[in-house]
This record gives sequence, C-alpha cells and structure tokens, in this order.
Amino acid sequence: MLGLGVAGVAAAPALQRGLESVLGAAAGKDPTGLTGLLPNGGGFRYYSVAASVPHQGAAGYRLTVDGLVDRPATYTLDALRALPQTRLVRDVQCVTGWRVPDTPFAGVRLSRLLDAAGVRAGAGAVRFTCFDGTYTESLTLEQARRDDVLVALSMKDKPVSHAHGGPVRLYVAPMYFYKSAKWLSGITVTGTVRRGFWEERGYDTDAWVGRSNGRDDHPTG
Repeated sequence: MLGLGVAGVAAAPALQRGLESVLGAAAGKDPTGLTGLLPNGGGFRYYSVAASVPHQGAAGYRLTVDGLVDRPATYTLDALRALPQTRLVRDVQCVTGWRVPDTPFAGVRLSRLLDAAGVRAGAGAVRFTCFDGTYTESLTLEQARRDDVLVALSMKDKPVSHAHGGPVRLYVAPMYFYKSAKWLSGITVTGTVRRGFWEERGYDTDAWVGRSNGRDDHPTG
C-alpha cells in the first residue's frame, strides 16, 4: 500500500498535466462552453467565448502596441522574452467563486511596453484584444501601469499553454480573472475606458477582488 501511495504521488503531476491537456483541447473545440464547467486537477476551469481559438506558435506570434502612442510597435515572442521579466506569486480568483492559491505568473510589466511606446497626452486607458477574435478588455492607464500587471509569458513556471491563453496573456493580479485576457494580440492606448466582453454583459469594469461584483473575497494582491 505504501508503494502504491508513493507511485500515486509521483504520477500525480503527469496525470494532472494530461488532464489539463485533454480538457484544454476539448474546450478549444466546444462551441457550447460546457467544458468550462469542468475543473481540472489544478483548480482552474477553461473558459472561451469563441467557438474555437486558433493556435499561435512561437514563430508566428505577434503582439501589437498602438493607439495614442508616439512609437507603435510589434513584438515577437522572442522579443518579449528578451525583455526584463517579473515573477509574481498570487492567488487567482474567478468572479464565479473558484480560487487557485499561490499561482506563479511571469512576464513583462505592461508599464514597460507603454513607456517604450511613448504614451501621448490625453491618453487615459488601455484596450486589449485577443486572437480568438472575440474577447476584449480594458484598464485605466493608472491601473495598467501598476507593478502587478503583466504581459505574461509563463504560468506555474512553464510557458503559458494554449488552453490557458498562450503563448501570451494578460495577468492583472489584483482583479478578478476575467480581466486577465487570454490569447493576447493587441494593446491599444485609448482616451477612455471601453467596456470589455464581460462588462458589456453586466460585470464591473473596475474588478478589484473583494471590492466589486457584489463579492467579498479576500484580496489577491
């Protein structure tokens, strides 16, 4: 029995990765969204608002920074990897109630990309678009410049998988997870906040954990 227990502990990470892979693949092809109701071993659930999401490999991935900036830019995945990386370990809190404690994310601070682009006078917000062709999000410029807002390249100390929004996603540590847009493809500096996909459907635009959406969860950051 002891041997079986040890074998089970040793096999658990591989089994979890396998489960994540299977559920992620199913979610990517599920137009009903029902696979989003299935939790995996890591506590996350898979959400997509598009019928399917194309895969983006390292060679073809591009992230654009444009809008009210002096120096619009396009980043490859290698270019993002070459920039200084910040690692954060925080709880992830979904507005639907589930929480995953102590989850590492790492990537480039969004403020670094904004500074490199040269934000113009009159700018007040940042809009995010995604290569699923559907999802959008926004932050105020002040929120976007926080040290705990990342253009994330890794999650749980591994490259962000397609199922979790890779190869690049947004990570907004102190807000509910719907603000952390998956499959990030565009960062556009705008004059004012434009409501994102879920805000158009009734969720709060300022989505601070424990201080929005009628919830009192413990803050994540």
